Amino acid sequence: MKAIVYTKYGPPDVLRLVDVEKPIPKDDEVQIKIHTVSVNGSDWEGLRGKPLYARFGGLRKPLHQILGSDIAGRVEM
Repeated sequence: MKAIVYTKYGPPDVLRLVDVEKPIPKDDEVQIKIHTVSVNGSDWEGLRGKPLYARFGGLRKPLHQILGSDIAGRVEM
């Protein structure tokens, strides 16, 4: 599947479109086929790494490397 990822903090220039492995949901999870995603303030702070609390869990590089916490899609069966 395709994802826009970032492996370091910075401006939008650090974003890259790459192929990533499709995740396999655990027994207590569902998989969503995403149709639309938005980038909100939390995503923007995570991308920039500022303010400092945005680096929670990843001081030197991002712990979570895929942006987009606001999504719309369909649960896959």
